[in-house]
Amino acid sequence: MAKSARPKPTGKPEPATPAATGGHNLARLHDLYRTMVRIRAFEEAALDAHKAGDIPGPLHVSIGQEGVAAGVCVNLSREDRITSNHRGHGHALAKGAGADRMFLELFGREGGYCGGKGGSMHIADFSVGMLGANGVVSGGIPIAVGAAQGLKLLRSKAIAVCFFGDGATNRGPFLEGLNWAALYNLPVLFVCEDNGVAAFTATQTVTAGPGVMARAASLGVPGLSIDGNDVLAVDAATADLLAAIRAGGGPRILHAKTYRWTGHTSTDAAAWRDPQDVAAGKANCPIARLAAVLAERGAKDLTAIAAAATTEMASHRAAAKAAPWPQPSTAFDDVQDVGAVRFS
Repeated sequence: MAKSARPKPTGKPEPATPAATGGHNLARLHDLYRTMVRIRAFEEAALDAHKAGDIPGPLHVSIGQEGVAAGVCVNLSREDRITSNHRGHGHALAKGAGADRMFLELFGREGGYCGGKGGSMHIADFSVGMLGANGVVSGGIPIAVGAAQGLKLLRSKAIAVCFFGDGATNRGPFLEGLNWAALYNLPVLFVCEDNGVAAFTATQTVTAGPGVMARAASLGVPGLSIDGNDVLAVDAATADLLAAIRAGGGPRILHAKTYRWTGHTSTDAAAWRDPQDVAAGKANCPIARLAAVLAERGAKDLTAIAAAATTEMASHRAAAKAAPWPQPSTAFDDVQDVGAVRFS
């Protein structure tokens, strides 16, 4: 199959052509597939644990959106930083965070990334460059921009990547963040996971104008708009945008159209969604699409890879349920300096 030309970044909304498999060796295709099925298995195990009453508080899962996290993060080094949003499990896993410690955090147990106190929306692992998820819509944008500013001051070759949803583009930090990044020519990639819904509301019904790419272009931030459920297109577009950033070209934006299968949270049955839309979204599964490409290339181990991911996450879930609760004495650790005050 001939390799198609990759789209070049422009200051205008520009659809990217789907990536051809000729630019991906089999090992990379397997890496992308393994990352996506691990994310899917994590989310399904977490949802099941919440349903069983083992996880306190609701979860925001990203089932159906795995192609964006995998396709972007496969292009990042350990030194590169990312920030995420409230739907950040997939981003953390794709960047290299440990699923075992993530489950401990979701269960509120000792050994979790935030000591069991942060929960689903606040997972961070600085050791792999995951600066944190964020429960505030658009809250990760200024953090990523600040990280990029710091990297530039340090003359580092690393870059920052910020994941956010289409709903975040209607909040102030989106324009403020892109404006600052463009003004100071910062090494940051903005990744908009456009699933068409802001919580329970169709984003198009509350968004004026032509959308995210036009807003970015108005601030001088070039980028690409792609099919986020084509992980190969995400991979190729990300590689091109990161190359421009690393060459000193300043910030870029990736607009990835995708679809989440579930409701807003684990407690939302999503009865408000059109069943036909849900069926169409599931028929466009990013994992199934890559599996078809792999099968075409002769891969025969896909069932084993998916089964291994399911087994891994079941093991982490069981370990988290059996893990001890945090000691009460740690309740104020990492919150504030309480000095000599002692709490009984």
